[in-house]
Amino acid sequence: MLNSTLLMSSAHYFGNDHKLNPYYEDGATVDTAKAETEHRGIMDALRRAGAEIVTVDAPPTSQDGVYTANWALVRDGRALMATLPPSRQSEEAWAKDRLTELGYRIEHLPQPWRFSGQGDALVCGDLVFCGAGYRSDEAALEYAAQHFGLERIQLQTLPLLDDAGRPVTNVVSGWPDSYWYDIDLTLAVLREPDATGKGLIAYCPEAFTPESREVLACLDTVDTIEISEQEASEAFACNLVSTGTTVVMSDRAPQLRADVESAGLSVITPHVDELAKGGGYIRCTSLWI
Repeated sequence: MLNSTLLMSSAHYFGNDHKLNPYYEDGATVDTAKAETEHRGIMDALRRAGAEIVTVDAPPTSQDGVYTANWALVRDGRALMATLPPSRQSEEAWAKDRLTELGYRIEHLPQPWRFSGQGDALVCGDLVFCGAGYRSDEAALEYAAQHFGLERIQLQTLPLLDDAGRPVTNVVSGWPDSYWYDIDLTLAVLREPDATGKGLIAYCPEAFTPESREVLACLDTVDTIEISEQEASEAFACNLVSTGTTVVMSDRAPQLRADVESAGLSVITPHVDELAKGGGYIRCTSLWI
């Protein structure tokens, strides 16, 4: 089953000292207790959707350790570990130890490429939708797809631009920046292909370059739902988790909810806003293992 088992940590150390993406606002404060309540709400919703939740402690050395989706890409008992931005690198050893304790075979990229784990590699049957340029190098995604025997659908989202129209570099990571820095902010897998029919994805066309829009429009192995830029950017609509029958998604995306329900899927909508201050949402807090 899609997202049948999910690894989650906690929001106990969630903060906004390191502004790793455009969603962090200057002067904004984080209510950790509220973030923890939201995290428990997401966990409860995922359990109600039928997912098994495996919990581990969050790393005390990183404010972003709640976003376990970035720790690795996991398939068939193997975990290909991520290479995270400098302020998150302490999570790499933590994630390795936790996955080792759970019995997964740890594997690493052959080169020190950037790789955002599941955040930039969304598996849909034998396909993997990949996003490069910000948190992941295309070479890393090509390797990951070949490593797991998946067909790579390589996509490119739009960069963050300054007032002069030039791409922005994040001052904390030193890496290129974007509101769509991980593919899971722009695209979601709702149903995998099987013997009964095509898979189903949802995506925000306005988040992608023209070339990637064409790739997505020409897909014939999955059906598609288009998400408005407003719901994607303001409500984190794309950053959802589906079990193939039930979708856990934003409570502020009514059009996507209607489209998902019209496709025959059930919907659960926990309330999330504090965790969004870190540029992450429901998908980001859970790693499919």
